Amino acid sequence: MNGEELTEQETALYDRQIRIWGADAQRRLSKSHILVSGITGTIVEFCKNVVLAGIGSLTLMDDRLVSEKDLLVNFLIPPDEDKYKEKTIAEVCSDSLRDFNPMVSVSFEKGSLSGCEDGFFDKFDTVIIGRCSLNNKKEMNIKCRKRQKKIAFYTVDCRDSCGEIFVDLQSCKYQKKTVDGTAECFMQYPSFEEAISVSWSSLPKNVSKMYFAMRVIEKFEQDAGRNPGETSSEDLQKLLEFWQNMCQTNSLKESLIPVALLERLLVFTEEHPPVCAIIGGILGQEVIKAISGKGEPLKNFFFFDAATGKGTIEDISPRTDG
Repeated sequence: MNGEELTEQETALYDRQIRIWGADAQRRLSKSHILVSGITGTIVEFCKNVVLAGIGSLTLMDDRLVSEKDLLVNFLIPPDEDKYKEKTIAEVCSDSLRDFNPMVSVSFEKGSLSGCEDGFFDKFDTVIIGRCSLNNKKEMNIKCRKRQKKIAFYTVDCRDSCGEIFVDLQSCKYQKKTVDGTAECFMQYPSFEEAISVSWSSLPKNVSKMYFAMRVIEKFEQDAGRNPGETSSEDLQKLLEFWQNMCQTNSLKESLIPVALLERLLVFTEEHPPVCAIIGGILGQEVIKAISGKGEPLKNFFFFDAATGKGTIEDISPRTDG
């Protein structure tokens, strides 16, 4: 599987997708190594998709013990308690994922991603983080960017029936279909910290309301000393005051961030499995595009709201001259 050519077994197993994106793309997938930290229902959907697609290896990190709540959104956890009792989520999920495609190496690492030495990241081409704090997003993105090897970085979060994906490919080349065939294109990405530092007043008026709402929520959680998703209706009044202050600081009209949306993201923090399937599917598609170089990758935020059935791509990047 680490050779230049696909084996007969790989060619037979991945015949249908080779017909779609070609043998070169499949070879790139088979040599890719992905690290996932923070296993949510959305991450589980993503893992299933890329393992079935035939990546080289997948490493999971999540030292939390399996709870009954996890059973509601994580189909990789067997219903028999004896099979997951006293086991971490990463351990149980890695066991299940091996059955999806025995040709993919699936493993798990103990510890937290923030505690890993910088060199640890060199083993991977792609790093994906499930719901995590604002500081962790910034820190992990910076660590990936500091490595000599280019590492693609993604974050994903689903709350209630809403979802957000952030993408940082640093720089990437990809093939885009044109009327004359295909053309090689180039795209440059900002880091997460650079993206969210863009002045709100400089953004187009039609930017997704969810972009602003997610920034308010994650900043509120950080300033209030809360873990991501550990908020409730009791925090609503403080959140609204926080939201008003952020709007004033950023010269943004409060009406651009609906109170109802903020309340949904604050109070209803549990994932909805159907939304997990949608966001996890899109994330898997984007990672495959980035690895294979086939198709224009997403830049750099994606939002989905099941209440409207609408998905939106937003390029939130610092302005450059020229």
